Amino acid sequence: MIRARWSLAVLCIATVTAASPEKVRYLPIGDSYTIGEGASPNESWPAVLARHLSDEGFSTELLANPAVTGWTTQQAIDNELPVFRQLRPNLATLLIGVNDWVQGVDENTFRQRFRFLVDEMLKVLGDKRRLIVVTIPDFGVTPTGKQYARGRNISEGIAAFNQVISEESAERGLRVIDIFPLSKKMGEDSSLVAKDGLHPSPKEYVEWEKLIFPAALESVTRR
Repeated sequence: MIRARWSLAVLCIATVTAASPEKVRYLPIGDSYTIGEGASPNESWPAVLARHLSDEGFSTELLANPAVTGWTTQQAIDNELPVFRQLRPNLATLLIGVNDWVQGVDENTFRQRFRFLVDEMLKVLGDKRRLIVVTIPDFGVTPTGKQYARGRNISEGIAAFNQVISEESAERGLRVIDIFPLSKKMGEDSSLVAKDGLHPSPKEYVEWEKLIFPAALESVTRR
């Protein structure tokens, strides 16, 4: 009888443990769009995303946000990837590439760097479902965006880089959230643009998070 009770207790504990969701350890990699330039840290979309997951009952920790305004894929590799490896998240997002284009990095070089960054992130995560890739927004529609065109067509240039992102992500079976079409609304509604006339406002970041959240929720729900 004592043995039977002990076995039942062990079974109950095991059942509760199996049913309990794991703690979500989230870390984003990116640039100004990920750090939330134009908004407060709490208004950045990664911070909003972490809170949203917590509201859904998942114990969620935003481990860090190592993104820096102006950084390219190479700087993300050099400076953000070491943080990623050290903290070992189990959920990640990647939104990178706008500064590569602005600084004149050619498409092939961007592809190589993006590919390396994604593959190294996947080595840490171990599950492709835990990495969500986000496309580059069209900053050319903002009031001061054209200052960075250097005689080029911003929309076409960003679309070409987004094509690289989509191709490399598809090759690895990664989920891609396309915010490029949504970002064009910044050219129609000034409330979606920060005071600097270039970056998104907190209101726009919220709209991005609405698109990203369902993918994040699915990734932490499925095992």
